[in-house]
Amino acid sequence: MAPIAKVHKTQRFIVDCTAPMQDNIIDASGLEKFFHDRIKVDGKCGQLGTKIQISRQKGRITVLSEVPMSKRYLKYLTKKYLKKQQIRDFLRVVATSKSSYEVKYFNISNEAGEE
Repeated sequence: MAPIAKVHKTQRFIVDCTAPMQDNIIDASGLEKFFHDRIKVDGKCGQLGTKIQISRQKGRITVLSEVPMSKRYLKYLTKKYLKKQQIRDFLRVVATSKSSYEVKYFNISNEAGEE
């Protein structure tokens, strides 16, 4: 019997940062470059080759992966980028669907007005 070849399905993940980008808080092109530099393929950073493609349309960054990749890994990298830019205290990464994240502001209520 011949071994059965596994067919890997292409995964598509989206990171949407349009709201902070419109307020000039975050730079989507900087986040895209951060993904290019930091995503690891076979244990090596920055060597995506044809296995992973990253594209950007305004504030939406799309990652197409032919190798198995965790959605959680993109959340980790996005949070790491926010920390590097020192805006992690104001923004959070929230899952909006099975294959997408959105960068949103924290809901900050005016606690001083309640007293």
